[in-house]
Amino acid sequence: MILDRRLLVFTDLDGSLLDHHDYDWSPAAPWLERLAAAGATVIPVTSKTRAELAGLRRQLSLADTPFVAENGAVIGLPTTWRRPDDPPADVDGLTLLTPGDDAASLADRLHRLATEQRTPVRLLSELDDAEVTELTGLPLEEAALARRREGSQPLLWDGDETGWRRFCMALERDGLTVTRGGRFHHVMGRVDKGRAVRWLAERFQALHRMRPATLGLGDGPNDIPLLTATDRAVLIRGAHGLPVTVPHGALYRTRHSGPRGWAEGLDHWLGNSLEDGG
Repeated sequence: MILDRRLLVFTDLDGSLLDHHDYDWSPAAPWLERLAAAGATVIPVTSKTRAELAGLRRQLSLADTPFVAENGAVIGLPTTWRRPDDPPADVDGLTLLTPGDDAASLADRLHRLATEQRTPVRLLSELDDAEVTELTGLPLEEAALARRREGSQPLLWDGDETGWRRFCMALERDGLTVTRGGRFHHVMGRVDKGRAVRWLAERFQALHRMRPATLGLGDGPNDIPLLTATDRAVLIRGAHGLPVTVPHGALYRTRHSGPRGWAEGLDHWLGNSLEDGG
């Protein structure tokens, strides 16, 4: 891949840049450093909440880049990505955009639909921290951050597959979107990772008067819209065991999972072509 344009790297986190089991990213650290030195922008696109991302973005040295949280339901813009007509920045200096429905209204609609279908649902936001820790392996304090939803509702389904299909049809009729992550089903308004990725690429082009080169990396079904929205894509071998089919003519499938697969994908598409200041 010859880089004659500024590069935006849109990446999923859990199971991709972060290990599915222990959330380690050390195998990807050398590539993160190379991308930063070359002037490329790494943009997390994740099912995680904004609260979860706050500390993680600092640890990954991505505090000054945009992010997409809750599968596209929340977009965060740092100062350099803002336009004068954007909403005011919050206390962290970020402009937050929430193109979908808010989490409270989603919870109400989900419970109403579950009652109509006579099938109870368990929402991540309504579990206690200990239950979230048991399900995800997150420490208690991070489990609390994962429950702080703003534009989506992850849920656990305890019924059978027929009931799930029927429930998904009810969600669709109610104007909701459902996608599958590594551990949960995620319910949102009419948003997804791909729409957020395209929006950010268009914002970059409007600000810099140039079309960026885009590379997407992900491992799960909820990453399909992300991967199909970028010029080049990397489907990282998943640790979740779910089938993932990506209709993309420039797709690389990795042999390794997690951050090792993330680095493998960058080796494939960028190799030695990334130069300082590119």
